[in-house]
Amino acid sequence: MTESASGSGQYKFWILRGLLAGAAVAAATVGFRLVTRSNRARNRVVGIIPARFRSTRFQGKPLVEILGKPMIQRTWERAMLAATLDKVVIATDDEKIAECCLGFGADVVMTPESCRNGTERCNEALRKLKKKYDIVVNIQGDEPLIEPEIIDGVVKSLQGAPDAVFSTAVTSLNPEDALDPNRVKCVVDKHGYAIYFSRGLIPFNKQSESKFSLPPPPWDSEL
Repeated sequence: MTESASGSGQYKFWILRGLLAGAAVAAATVGFRLVTRSNRARNRVVGIIPARFRSTRFQGKPLVEILGKPMIQRTWERAMLAATLDKVVIATDDEKIAECCLGFGADVVMTPESCRNGTERCNEALRKLKKKYDIVVNIQGDEPLIEPEIIDGVVKSLQGAPDAVFSTAVTSLNPEDALDPNRVKCVVDKHGYAIYFSRGLIPFNKQSESKFSLPPPPWDSEL
């Protein structure tokens, strides 16, 4: 089954569980479990929004105004509505972004410019937080319309699957997006575990056909 990894939008979504910590996940919202030897419940959850100014494709994107508010503020406001997050912080390497975020009341953690991606920036921010957390949710800074329910679904999926180390949300793949490399595709098994991710159409066949609908998720009662 081929689905599209995605974040916000008016779509039915699945929450995928992953068994491999090293899997390459390109999605809007990803929750990671911190692997420890403790068997206690994973109740302490932090949402981290990585934001950098010097994007190669769109410099200054976090500060672009949308109806009078910078994009990063709208993303933060949506994340703050998630019921499962104990704390939300913005991780950045730019003083302009930090000043803006502090201005609207967000907690900010400064991170090195050397971070190669949002995951590394989240990790650097996590190291600087005084409190320890069981689950970290990586929330993309350019998701001003992200649905809090998606964040909660990602968290609850991890809390309900002791063997999973990450979870992410996916939506049905629109036929017109099948060959678009900017749409990350995902193959899942019948239990909702991610098998692999790709920018190409997967699984591929000679007819270039794929299934575009999502059956009811087997863990739907948990969300």
